[in-house]
Amino acid sequence: MPLASLSLRDDPASFAAALGEAFARHGFAIVADHGIDPGIIARAEAEMRAFFALPVAVKRRHHLEGTGGARGYTPFGIETAKDADDFDLKEFWHVGRELPPRHPYEGVMQPNVWPGELPGFRDVMLRLFAAFDMAGARLLDAIGRHLGLSPHFLSDATRDGNSVLRLLHYPPVPAGAFGIRAGAHEDINAITLLLGAEEAGLEILDREGNWLPVAPRPGELVVNVGDMLQRLTNGRLRSTTHRVRNPAPERRGVSRWSMPFFLHFRPDFLIETLPSCIGPDGDHPAPITANDYLLERLREIRLL
Repeated sequence: MPLASLSLRDDPASFAAALGEAFARHGFAIVADHGIDPGIIARAEAEMRAFFALPVAVKRRHHLEGTGGARGYTPFGIETAKDADDFDLKEFWHVGRELPPRHPYEGVMQPNVWPGELPGFRDVMLRLFAAFDMAGARLLDAIGRHLGLSPHFLSDATRDGNSVLRLLHYPPVPAGAFGIRAGAHEDINAITLLLGAEEAGLEILDREGNWLPVAPRPGELVVNVGDMLQRLTNGRLRSTTHRVRNPAPERRGVSRWSMPFFLHFRPDFLIETLPSCIGPDGDHPAPITANDYLLERLREIRLL
């Protein structure tokens, strides 16, 4: 550490090698030149701030009970890191993939809901979702190159996947508050793409048990391995424990904002260890579909 900033403008082989090395060592990387339009990012951030500034009663009208927070608003005080006692100090909104009518996945991927109070919200969030999706496909192709897979194996596995754009607001933290903005956890999905980590707080746990800060420059993309990709590679690529610690005293009165994109495999994709990642002892996790794995993990973090 610190994590080096990688550039997608590098030649494909060099970028794939550098990204694979970062993931094998840290499970995290910082990527510049990711291709997501700064104008779309700025518009999305403005709409996000406008939504979370609405009265609590208005925001709660967009909370869908019993859905695991898959779409719409999840209020403060619900999501809890696996094995944690206290809930995270955050509220968030989820945007999912828009499916055409009679799509085969509509039974497991819920339709989006949109806040009528903000007429520009839907358009910019769908634009940002599409831009994240495209950047994620490029990164997955680089990971596939590093693993020696066919050119688009991983990006094809996420085509029509149950990916989620999360708009995150961590409110100001009063002195003496219990809990932490986001408890130590690993992500469920294949890879996560994160914008908005410039405000201090994001930390990763290294192999020696030390918490290390992740500090991208403005506009850079933080990318990390999730549990689904770790399972697929039998641990060759690491899903690293991370958290968002509470702010320093001089920043307690400041909200923290971020926009992570959780890139998921399609629901019926079988997460089965890649043959090249089965070790000499033959041990590897049992195959499981992406949707079954997702549901299993959502129950663990108390969203279901």
